[in-house]
Amino acid sequence: MATAIALLFVTFQLISSFGLPRLDYLHLSHIFEGFDDAPSNQIPISSLPLDEESSKDASRYLLGVGKADITGPVVEINMMGYADPDQVGTGLRQRLYSRAFIVGNIDKPEDRFAYLVLDTQSGDTAVRHGILQGLSALGGSYKLYKQTNVAVTGTHSHSGPGAWLNYLLPQITSRGFDKQSYQAIVDGALLSIQRAHESLTPGSLSVGVIDVEDANVNRSPYAYLANPEKERARYRDTVDKTMTMLKFQATESGKNLGVLTWFPVHGTSMLGNNTLITGDNKGVAADLLEKDLRKLENVDDNFVAGFSQANVGDTSPNVLGAYCEDGSGEQCNFEDSTCGGRNEPCHGRGPFFRQKDQGASSCYEIGRRQYVAAKSLYQSISTTGVPVNGPSVKSLHTFQDFSVLNFTHPNGSLVSTCPAALGYSFAAGTTDGPGAFDFKQNNTGSPDANPVWSVVSGFLRNPSAEQNACHQPKPILLDVGEIQNPYLWTPNIVDVQLLRVGQLVIIVSPGEATTMAGRRWREALHESAADLSLTGSVEPIVVLGGPANSYTHYIATEEEYGIQRYEGASTLYGPHTLNAHISLTTRHLPYLADDSTKAPDAGPPPPIYTNKSLSFIRGVIYDRPPFFKSFGDVLSDVNAIYRSGDTVEAAFVGANPRNDLRLEDTYVAVEQYIDHVWTRVRDDSDWDLIFRWKRTSTVLGTSEAKVEWELGEDVKGGKYRIRYWGASKTPVTGSIVQFEGKSGTFTVR
Repeated sequence: MATAIALLFVTFQLISSFGLPRLDYLHLSHIFEGFDDAPSNQIPISSLPLDEESSKDASRYLLGVGKADITGPVVEINMMGYADPDQVGTGLRQRLYSRAFIVGNIDKPEDRFAYLVLDTQSGDTAVRHGILQGLSALGGSYKLYKQTNVAVTGTHSHSGPGAWLNYLLPQITSRGFDKQSYQAIVDGALLSIQRAHESLTPGSLSVGVIDVEDANVNRSPYAYLANPEKERARYRDTVDKTMTMLKFQATESGKNLGVLTWFPVHGTSMLGNNTLITGDNKGVAADLLEKDLRKLENVDDNFVAGFSQANVGDTSPNVLGAYCEDGSGEQCNFEDSTCGGRNEPCHGRGPFFRQKDQGASSCYEIGRRQYVAAKSLYQSISTTGVPVNGPSVKSLHTFQDFSVLNFTHPNGSLVSTCPAALGYSFAAGTTDGPGAFDFKQNNTGSPDANPVWSVVSGFLRNPSAEQNACHQPKPILLDVGEIQNPYLWTPNIVDVQLLRVGQLVIIVSPGEATTMAGRRWREALHESAADLSLTGSVEPIVVLGGPANSYTHYIATEEEYGIQRYEGASTLYGPHTLNAHISLTTRHLPYLADDSTKAPDAGPPPPIYTNKSLSFIRGVIYDRPPFFKSFGDVLSDVNAIYRSGDTVEAAFVGANPRNDLRLEDTYVAVEQYIDHVWTRVRDDSDWDLIFRWKRTSTVLGTSEAKVEWELGEDVKGGKYRIRYWGASKTPVTGSIVQFEGKSGTFTVR
C-alpha cells in the first residue's frame, strides 16, 4: 500500500506541477433519421405502421416515476467534467436529482426495467453497484430490479461535485474518492426508484419527436466530414436535432405521470471557471418543464421530466461557434481548433457569451430551448405521436472484456479491440474546454510531439509495440487500460445493455457516441430488429441513451478515429470500438424477442473500488463563529426596496455545508408574506436563487454564507425575507449542531 500511495503522490505531483489539462472529461438518438436518401432529420412518426391487434395492448403496462435529491458536497470538492484540479465547488445554484422511470408488463410483473437519469457527468460502475446492492437489501418486490434491467444514465453535466467514480483516472484531479459524494448519488438514486416503484399504476406509453434547431452544434465538424460523403448526404445537419419523447399516462386517473426525452447536447454550458453546483442545461430544462406542467389539472402532482442524453459525443451547447480569445476575434482553425498555432485561446461561445455571467446565462437559455421544445411536443404528442404497443417488456445486460474482443468487421475481416488507451489529442480538450500545455487536436503525429508529456506518459507506462499497433493511428499518451497500480485507471470491462418495451428499443451506451456513431448504431439495431420481426408488423423505434452504467469516454466512427481529434483520441478501445458495440448488441438482440426465455451470460464482473480507492480529501475539522457572533447571524442585510432586474443579497455567519448535505431539503429559501403567513416561494431547486460559501479563516474555523436572489420579471410585488439553514461541527466533540438565520424584510415593487 505504501508503494501504491507513493505512486499516486508522484503521479499527482507530476500532473499538478505540469498543470493538468482542462479537459472535457469525460449518445444515442433516434432511428427516425436516415431512412431515405434525401437529406432529412427524421421520418414522420405518425407514418410508422401500427396494426389493429397490437393497438389493443396500448395500456398493458405498469408505469412508475420518481425523483430524489442526489446533491453531494457543494464546497471543497473538485467538480467532475473539465478535469481541472482548481475547479472546486464554492456553492449551489441548483440541486441535482435522480429521475427514475419504471416500465413493467402488467401481466408479467417480473418483466420490467428501470431507467434512471442522473444530473451527473455519467453513469458509473461503483454507483450502479451501490444502487443494485441497495435494491437487494430492500428485499421483497425490489429484488425484481437487478443487473439485467436497471440502467443508470447521466445527463453529462460538467458542474456537479466529483470524487465518486470507480476508476483512478477521474479521481486524480479530485484528490481521490469521497464517500459522502458517492453516497449522496447512490442513496438518492435508490430513493427515486423506491418512489417510482411505490407509484406503479396501469398506464399507456406514447412516443413523439420534434426538432430543436438552436440548442446544439457540432464542435468537431472536421472529423465529421471524414465520414463518407454519401452517408453524410442522408442527413440535413452535422448533429441530430431531433428530440424524442416517451410520455407516461395513467389509465385510471387519465393523468400524465411524466416524460422521458432523448436529445444530444453536451452539459458544458457552465464554463470551466464555474464553481457553483448545477445540473447544467438539462437540469434547467427538467426543472422548468416539471414546475410548468404540474400546474395543469391533467398532470400528476409528482410529474417527473427526464432529459436524457443521446449521441452527445461531438455536440456542443456553444451554438455561436468557436472563436479565438486572444484579441483577434477570429474563428478557430477548422482542422485543429487552434489560434495562431495555440490550442488554449480557442473557446466555444454560448448564446449569451457577451453577458457578464455568460456561462449561467447561456446555460439557462440552452435549457430553456429544450424545455420549450419538450412542452410543445408534450402538448401535441396525442395527435402527432404513436402509442407504444405490444405487451413485451424485455431487458438484457452482460459484461464484456473490451481489452481483447475479436469479432467480424462489416467488411468481413476479423478485427479486435484493444486495452484502453488515450491519445495525445485527449490532452488538447475541446472548444468547450481547451486543454493546457498546448496539445492540439487532430494529432496523429510522432509520440514525442510534446516532450514533457512524453516523460509523464512514459513514467506511467510505455505501451508495447502490440498496443501501439492495435490503436493506430492513435499516438498513445496514456496507456490507461494496462495500468493496474494502485488499481485500474479506466474500465476494460464494459456494460452491454438493451431495453425494450413494445416497438421501442433503447440502447444503453457506456460511452459518448458521436453523431454519426449514434446514427450507425441505431440504424444497425433497427435493421436487425426488422429482420428478426422483433416487433411484429410494427416499425421498430430505436433510441440511444447514456453515458450509462460505467464511463468509457467516447465512441467515434472509424473515419473520425482516423482524424484523432478529441473524440477519436478519447475512444478507448481502438478504431473498432463502435463496430464492437454494434456487433455485440445486434448479436444479443434476439434475447429481447417476445418468446425469449434465455439471457446472455453475465460476463466477467468489473472490480469495485469503493472500499479501496485512495483519498487525500480532508474532512471538516470544526466550525466556529467570529468573536461576539453566533451561527446564523446576519453579517450584511438586505436593502429595504428592490425592483425587477435587481439582485437581493444577504450574508450570514456560516458553517461548512459538508456537515449536512440537506438532501430533500434546502440551504436557503425566499419567503413571501402572504395572508399573514410566511410562505416559501424559492429554494435550492430554483435557478435564480444562489447559495455561496467561503472560508474566512482556516485556523479559526470561520466562514460566511452568502445568498443572492436574481429578481426576474415573474416576481410578484410584496414583502419578502431570506432564510438560511446550516450545521456546524463542534471543535471538541465533533458533533453536528443545526442552526438557521433570516434576513430583515424587504419589499419588491
